Parts: sequence; C-alpha cells; structure tokens
Amino acid sequence: MTDSTTDSGTAADRAAALAAAGLRSVEESTATLLRETGGLTPEAVGEPSALPGWTKGHVLTHLARNADSLVNLLTGARTGREIPQYASPTARDEEIALGAPRPLAEQLADLAASHERFVAAAALLPDEAWTVQIRHRSGYLFPAHELPTKRQMEIEYHLVDLGADYTPRQWPTGFAEQELARLAEQFAKVEGLPTLTLTATDTDRRATLGDGPAQLAVEGPVRGLTAWLSGRSDGTGLVVRRDGAKLDHSALPELPPMG
Repeated sequence: MTDSTTDSGTAADRAAALAAAGLRSVEESTATLLRETGGLTPEAVGEPSALPGWTKGHVLTHLARNADSLVNLLTGARTGREIPQYASPTARDEEIALGAPRPLAEQLADLAASHERFVAAAALLPDEAWTVQIRHRSGYLFPAHELPTKRQMEIEYHLVDLGADYTPRQWPTGFAEQELARLAEQFAKVEGLPTLTLTATDTDRRATLGDGPAQLAVEGPVRGLTAWLSGRSDGTGLVVRRDGAKLDHSALPELPPMG
C-alpha cells in the first residue's frame, strides 16, 4: 500500500470532497437498489439474471459481499495495513455461490446491513486517508477516494443485470456521463476497434475511441451510449453513420467486456 499524503493538505481536502460526493451518490443508488429489489417475488432468487450462469440470488449476494469487500479496503486505507479485498482468490466466488440460494428476505436484509457497514467504515476515514493508494482484487492500485464511485458502479450496473424493471434509461445522468468517459477511455486502448466518435444528444458529452480518422459516428442519449459501451445494450436506438450515411446499429463493433 502506498501513502500519497506527502502532498499539502489541499490534496487531502480534494480527495475527501470527491469521496463525500461519491458517498452521496452511493446513498441515492442504494435507496434505488433497496426499493427495486423490495419488489421482487420470493421466487426471484432462483430465476436467471442477465449475467450468464448467475441467478438473481447470485447478483444480490454479490452486491452485499462487494460492499463488505470495500469495507476491507476502507479499513486498510485508514489503518495503513494492506488488507485484501477478499480473503483469497477463490473466496469471492465461493461466498457468492453459498449465499445465492438464501430466501429473498434474508438477501434484502443482507443488502441493507452491508450498506450500513460500508457507510460506517467510510465515516471513520480522516481526510488524508482518502488519498491512500489501495489495491483492487485484480491487482491494480487506485486512490481510496474512488471507492464510492466503484460501489455506485456495482449497484447501477447490477440493478440492470437483475432483469427486473430497472433499465439503463433510469441511470442517474451523472453516473451515465461518468461511465461514458471512463469506458471510452478504456476501449480507446483496445487494438483492432474502428475509430468511433460518440456524441450524447441530450448532454454536451462527447468521446472518441481510437486515434485515427473517424470511421463511425454514433449519436444517442448518454444513457444509451453508456449502455452499449457497458454491454447492457446492443445499441438499439443509437444513430450510426459512416461518411454521413446512416447505418443500422448492427454496424457497431463488438466490444470486449468492460473493466
């Protein structure tokens, strides 16, 4: 774990402000999560989700265990100890498989309790701890102030994956804009993709994948663009053009899984 608190107090103030804004977004997304999942039927835990091989019970359990895994990282940032996100490389999958068949009422109580643990752990961090570099389960380092954003990503994407009534059209605008920029930056580094310009028709957001001459221009609502980039849509409803000629959305390239 690397401590980046050697900068002035301004860096800590900035990190704490970013974390506070992220935590407010997490509270809003969690309220949506609890409201939407509260409408599930008891049989839903065994029904398939939009994620291959996972039932809705798998998704619900994953969301709870993810919150607890982030408590580990928050505790590490606060104490200066490198605490792994999960106990072992296999622990994550084992915990999800074990918890997936639980009754819906138990799943929902777990979601609420794990959120409270996350919030409590975050409240313990002094401003400077939000600048500490912590390690994601996949190995890369990132500043602690990005943890709330990562939690909101889990909630918003997996709410869609539950296959209930929640769709990308209901994503918060700020979340969709943030993810459009992040995913465009991620996929800009992928070899073999054509150069695309992405233009949100309902906001001022634009993004480019690739650094060569634009081969495709894609326009649509920011939520629709982000849904396609994240694999939550096949691009239906987006306007695709090549050299000014309108194409079917099937002309969109196949993207790798989001990171």
